[in-house]
Amino acid sequence: MRTLVRVWCAVVVGAGLVGGVVSPAAATGVAPEADLAFHGAVSMAEGRVDVRLTPRNHGPSAVSDATVRLRWSVALADRQSLPGGCARAEARAVVCRTGALAADGLGAEIRLAVRLREAPAEVTLEFETVWGGGAVDRNHANDRQRVLVLDTGDSYAF
Repeated sequence: MRTLVRVWCAVVVGAGLVGGVVSPAAATGVAPEADLAFHGAVSMAEGRVDVRLTPRNHGPSAVSDATVRLRWSVALADRQSLPGGCARAEARAVVCRTGALAADGLGAEIRLAVRLREAPAEVTLEFETVWGGGAVDRNHANDRQRVLVLDTGDSYAF
């Protein structure tokens, strides 16, 4: 049985090397590097928060997918209607997939509207990358932000 396992492992590794399945980063054990950033706008009126968020990868490597977490300073209403690719993560947070991000490329805009449990006069929205597709991001200045949003219906850019 041990011989069969060794032969199988050798075949799999050999096929990966010959077929080009193993990436240069994986072969050297070095993770690819990317610089994810999020820009957009948020507004709030009567306990409803509308968010438009565009992910960007400043590179140098592409990212197959990433996840951004949006966390509010107050609890969200129990029932939410979230777009595909987004899910409730906790009482005050939602996570959303970005999809693939080319090096030095923009991703598809993420739009979501959430209802807060109450209608506060202001709320803080924090967002950050929670998974970068296995890439290392050494610059967190542009993928972790905090925005103060007033209940005025005005749009606040970030």
